Amino acid sequence: MKLKRVKGTKDILPGEVERWRRLEEKIREVMARYNYREIRTPIFEFTELFAKGTGQDTDIVTKEMYTFLDKGGRSLTLSPEGTPPVIRAYLENNLGRRSPLKKLFYIAPMFRQENPQAGRLRQFHQYGVEAIGSPQPQIDVEVISLCVDIYQELGLDGLELKLNSIGCRDCRASYRTKLRNYLADKADELCAECQRRLTRNPLRCFDCKKEGCKLIMKEAPVILDDLCERCREHFQTVKEGLSDLGISFKVDPTLVRGLDYYTRTVFEVLGPGLGAQDALCGGGRYDDLVEELGGVPTPAVGFAAGMERLLLCLNEKENSPNSRPDLFLISLGLQAQRLCLRLIRKLRKAGLRCEMDFLGRSLKSQLREANRERASFALVIGDRELETGEANLKEMESGQELKVNWADIEGICSRIRGKDVNS
Repeated sequence: MKLKRVKGTKDILPGEVERWRRLEEKIREVMARYNYREIRTPIFEFTELFAKGTGQDTDIVTKEMYTFLDKGGRSLTLSPEGTPPVIRAYLENNLGRRSPLKKLFYIAPMFRQENPQAGRLRQFHQYGVEAIGSPQPQIDVEVISLCVDIYQELGLDGLELKLNSIGCRDCRASYRTKLRNYLADKADELCAECQRRLTRNPLRCFDCKKEGCKLIMKEAPVILDDLCERCREHFQTVKEGLSDLGISFKVDPTLVRGLDYYTRTVFEVLGPGLGAQDALCGGGRYDDLVEELGGVPTPAVGFAAGMERLLLCLNEKENSPNSRPDLFLISLGLQAQRLCLRLIRKLRKAGLRCEMDFLGRSLKSQLREANRERASFALVIGDRELETGEANLKEMESGQELKVNWADIEGICSRIRGKDVNS
């Protein structure tokens, strides 16, 4: 049997890896400016963490998790999302004692057993933010601003920010009753999944993609009409803060997000050209989660964003300038090859990206390989160059050549970095 990768996974090959690295570098650069610090949690946790944190009735917990028993009979789950593990780490390592506001971010693989589609695989990658400790609406604004800034600095246009408030546990309770009453005489028209949601968490019915359910939910009462005064003021301040920053948004009263822990602010960023699965990022406030996972009541807000979908939007070229060698060393003969091995190490230590031939090929074949690798320069060393101490440094694009002392590492680096063999 021919071995293949598991369905819903993907090999990230050379050429594409550079795109991922550039994206990760940009994310880390913006996070640093906002003073968010990176956290790395294990890729598997006790299953109970996601059952309690993500929500027993969510699709993630009921349908999509990769769960298994270890040799001790303990139930473990590959992380399907990033927030519960970060909150578990926050509590276990007592991070709240060190700082009343903890600003964290992560870049990590996630795992969900769902139908693979464009921009979403069964092993996919997310970056996310968790700001833990502040109840102020201004931190909601900062988190959304951070999210938008990353996309803008990557050069994405045509983004849409959707915003809503789903209230707190107090005002949401009365709204749930109103929503259940509205749906009660329409239950037979709902899909089987929404009929289950009706008794457990009717807000999930807004997430349904079935046309019949979408038509019913179009006329449903919206939670914005039932917000308590504190939640109404919080939402108004968030909207004013975004407007002050020049960040445009659209209030969508049907936006509830797919995770049970959200309270008050929820938001999504939609990207262009992705079809039905157009959500690049989603997040919101989750003021009850820390307490539900065993901590003292602690407000928090965050978001998570898929990296595969973002790369689809960026639509960059496969190769990047950072993936090409600065210099290709061409050696003719055993002695020249030995010299090139010594030279290439010195040149690399000096900061150049270098490659050389390890197949004993002809001059013509090595030059062809230098072109294939898109090297900026080539340095040819054979018996004559060994005797004279000089070699031809060739700029591959222009074909211009210059004699250099092959032992002058500093001089070679200077010529290459100056991009001009005639200087």
